[in-house]
Amino acid sequence: MTNWAQVFFNSTITGSLYLIGAVGLTLTYGLSNFPNFAHAEFVTLGAFVGYVVAEQLGLGLPLALVVAFVVSGLVGFLCYRGIFQPLAKGGASIIHLMVASIALSFILRHSIGAGWSWKPRYFSSIGAAFDVGPLRITPLWLWLIFAALALSLAMHFFLMNTKMGKAIRASSSNPELALASGINVDRVIWITWFIGAGLAAVAGIFRGADTQIWPMTGWDIILPMFAVAILGGIGNFYGAIAAAFIIGLAENIGVVGLIAMGASTTYRIGIAFLILIITLIVKPQGLAMLFRRA
Repeated sequence: MTNWAQVFFNSTITGSLYLIGAVGLTLTYGLSNFPNFAHAEFVTLGAFVGYVVAEQLGLGLPLALVVAFVVSGLVGFLCYRGIFQPLAKGGASIIHLMVASIALSFILRHSIGAGWSWKPRYFSSIGAAFDVGPLRITPLWLWLIFAALALSLAMHFFLMNTKMGKAIRASSSNPELALASGINVDRVIWITWFIGAGLAAVAGIFRGADTQIWPMTGWDIILPMFAVAILGGIGNFYGAIAAAFIIGLAENIGVVGLIAMGASTTYRIGIAFLILIITLIVKPQGLAMLFRRA
């Protein structure tokens, strides 16, 4: 008999992970106007940096999250500043930028593999699972849900009440008007790439701690993150929140169906792909019309 309480709880966990990982992707996509496939490697880099800090240095998960955020954020900023910005200013099309991001993704992935090897690694200090009624819970899952909630509140405050947040919203909605209003759009994009890559690193640590860490950690979840960005509406933070939990729920209900049919649960990734295709065909703007663009 299906434990639906566990299914819905697992959907919250999945949605929380996708939200943290996809927020930076949708904001940078909205500002830079191209899909950055190298975002997956920011997830992977964060997972490995977090592993080094938490496991090899023994400094704990909270500090690992902070260090990974900063390191991956800086790498994201440098990638945009050194590669994508010069290409964009040189007249590169969206296809050129997308192909460049795929190439960068391969370079980063294999560099990570050369540096840390392709052997899977595992976090050991994530706490034992326990039962609360019909639910099986781990401390890591609770931390993940808390992190997603804290991110949502912090980003809402940042976008609505700070000068930089308002500049991000303005630049995303109308970059020409923002530039004419005196906003330094380049600086806004730099900061957004730093934040986006940093949040990807946080998602990478949670993903790695829950499963395993290897050079494909980020690539394993890049399609659901793109599905969140597109379903939520490119550049729309509030749409991404709704989309993350919609896709998380769809995936976990889909897993129930796959098990009932005797199929492998690895096909769950196809659910995000299906949602992505349907959204592009039926409603390309996603949920953007239901939320303010931010």
